[in-house]
Amino acid sequence: MSRKTTARRVQDRLGVPVDAAAWCRIDRIPKPPEEIHRGVGAGPLRPALIRPLGILGVLVAWLFAPLVMILALLSAAEEWVERMLGSKADRARTRSKAQEAKEQKAAIAAHGLDQVFDGGWTGAAGQFLLRWYGHSSHHRRLLILAPDRLVLAAPPKRVSVREEERMRIVAEIPATEATVEDPLVGLCPSDRLRVRFGDGSWLTVITDEPRSEVHMHLMRQPRLGAAPHTQRTE
Repeated sequence: MSRKTTARRVQDRLGVPVDAAAWCRIDRIPKPPEEIHRGVGAGPLRPALIRPLGILGVLVAWLFAPLVMILALLSAAEEWVERMLGSKADRARTRSKAQEAKEQKAAIAAHGLDQVFDGGWTGAAGQFLLRWYGHSSHHRRLLILAPDRLVLAAPPKRVSVREEERMRIVAEIPATEATVEDPLVGLCPSDRLRVRFGDGSWLTVITDEPRSEVHMHLMRQPRLGAAPHTQRTE
């Protein structure tokens, strides 16, 4: 679906002017010190459990898992045979793809994008992360870049279907307090983005697509691209 259509849907539903938007999630939140967690209300650090309809979907997926695994193995075997019997150009393309994947993984680690956050629990990112699932127990967020602020939208509670129809604004951060960056812009495509706060702390979000609408928007905005990586949180 085009960016214009996505923007129109978000604006119609939430009344927010949109530059770009993409569904995203965060990785597992590390366990914080108890006193710090209590200091912000000891809110949930995990999304809510899957609701009954979602559980049914998981059970169906589990029942078909063996078949999927067999098909995956057959597909992998077919690819291996094609590589062995393919032309020199085909084998070169396969090696190139494997090298690109290796370089992407290394770049993600080098920029700290394999971390959930940086800057400590008392930093703005850490404090925001502690409230993440208090805003909504849903496992995903719609990350919205508005002209003057960063907006996160989601259903109030975890749902299995119609998440976009049920979403509402769960958090807003003025542009003066946080920006979204793609540290790998110009280096390699990835599904990672960094939300950097004014105190230098940041958190990583993982988009559904490697080249999401937000990534493409940031590519057109070089000043919002890569930024120096701060010291890793121990």
